[in-house]
Amino acid sequence: MHTLTLIAIVLAVGALVTLIGAWLIGRAHPPRGRFVKVRHLRQHVVELGAGRPGAPPIVLIHGAGCNLEDMRLALSERLAARHRVILIDRPGMGWSKRRSRAGSSPRYQAVILREILERLGVERAIIVGHSWGGALAASFALDHSDRTAALALLAPPLYPFARGTTWLYALFATPVFGWIYARTLALPLGLLFIGLGMASAFLPQLPPPNYLKRSAGLLLLRPSTFLANARDVADLTSNLEPQVARYPELARPQVAMPIVVVSGNMDFVVAPQPHAVAFAAAVPRARLVMLPGIGHMLHHAAADRVVAEIEGLATMIVSPLT
Repeated sequence: MHTLTLIAIVLAVGALVTLIGAWLIGRAHPPRGRFVKVRHLRQHVVELGAGRPGAPPIVLIHGAGCNLEDMRLALSERLAARHRVILIDRPGMGWSKRRSRAGSSPRYQAVILREILERLGVERAIIVGHSWGGALAASFALDHSDRTAALALLAPPLYPFARGTTWLYALFATPVFGWIYARTLALPLGLLFIGLGMASAFLPQLPPPNYLKRSAGLLLLRPSTFLANARDVADLTSNLEPQVARYPELARPQVAMPIVVVSGNMDFVVAPQPHAVAFAAAVPRARLVMLPGIGHMLHHAAADRVVAEIEGLATMIVSPLT
């Protein structure tokens, strides 16, 4: 009985800390864009720059465990000087909402993205996705090629895989345990380790100065966001399985979009060989760019090169090769 009492006290204290902490985190990192309602759910969008009239805007899609501020910090200011840039919080992440576990599918999130772009009056866009966002970007190009002017995949997981920590995300994603953990212990324990976890994603590079604050990384620890991220990662392998067989569709002559896939050869999170290299082999149109000595967060570590590759896609759309 004493053990059960102790557990109950720990969970109660954790729930109170989580309630207060989530409120404080939200106040410290408020939404910096506007909300677009899609399927009765608010989606958080930031628009920067103007670009040339009629030129496709650039859509930046963040990866797992973060929000649009990561892509804003790395790329958007450079790109917005010459292009219209649209950043989104993926459904369930940052300040965007989602309702069910179906929202963990890249294909589902691609539908939400299409509807966001329709609300913004965007017919075609250059779709750029980093990490988990790369899986979403590839899904968008497959299902909505008519809306995809060009595709840039940055350190993308594109094939079924099982990382050593996938089982932990699967545990956090379980209906009962995950729900309780997210609302009691995820935030207080996460505050102890989130800095270390984010730093490990940058290896062998270091994070930018004050990255955790500037990227609003603590938003991940709010209960609904924590659960959404856990489900995204836990379900990715099964969600990628039907997607893989369709990659050759992107090589068809009627699909004219230019494609670039960029990876660091020191990426310890998403190894380039079974993902970026394999994708480039399956889609001959895709140009593979391998960055020596660069890790998973290549959009920070090699931002100038990544921006150059994205702007190269934009140039190809304006002046396509004959």
